[in-house]
Amino acid sequence: MNELGLSQADLDLLRKFDTPTICNVIEIFALQPRNVGYMDSRIKACFPEMPPMVGYAATATYRGAAPAMGDVYATMDRQVARFGEVPGPPVLVYQDLDMPSVAATFGEVMCSVFQAFGAVGLVTSGAARDLDQVRGIDFPAFSNGVICSHGYGHAVDLHVPVQAGGVTVHPGDLLHGDCNGVTLIPHQIASEVAQVSAEFVAAEEIVLDYVKGDSPTPEGVAAARAEYASVVEKLSARVQAKGR
Repeated sequence: MNELGLSQADLDLLRKFDTPTICNVIEIFALQPRNVGYMDSRIKACFPEMPPMVGYAATATYRGAAPAMGDVYATMDRQVARFGEVPGPPVLVYQDLDMPSVAATFGEVMCSVFQAFGAVGLVTSGAARDLDQVRGIDFPAFSNGVICSHGYGHAVDLHVPVQAGGVTVHPGDLLHGDCNGVTLIPHQIASEVAQVSAEFVAAEEIVLDYVKGDSPTPEGVAAARAEYASVVEKLSARVQAKGR
């Protein structure tokens, strides 16, 4: 692991929270506009029932419309050989160069190989296939659709910046994804995001607990929301002050 990688404890913490919560917590650091840093609706969870995926991008571009030069599967061998270049558990992130996609980026064999070498998930701007088989090995995957054939599928360039769901993903970027979509977690705040997410969830529960109680009123909701806002404001001030 290099200096960018989180501890196993922090990675385990991040997996305890859904991706919308992670997005909300990222917002309180005020590092970036609220409408950037996450993939758009083109990228959907293939297996929404699976728990959150957390890992580091091992990127590649992909093409399925034309034959590769040489052995198609050799690119898969080169990909797993380079997993050690990312700071922690790899997540394959593919940009499909074919527009529109003409073949599936991944299937059972690829995901089984990647999983055997430590990968914890896969994201593609293109298509998926072998969904029953990939679900069977508990391998989280995200795609822009499903196509039954692999065509001439092969990786073109490895460990380069790629586009997926309107976001540029660089090798080693930290990703969090679940049934709601995929977001990037900036490295400089990743450990703190893991550490303070429980506090943010507790703040939200102020409102949730109130409305689940007996006879909530509009005035009571307003008071609960004000209490929530005060807690979040203090949390935001604390994490921003620590970053300065």
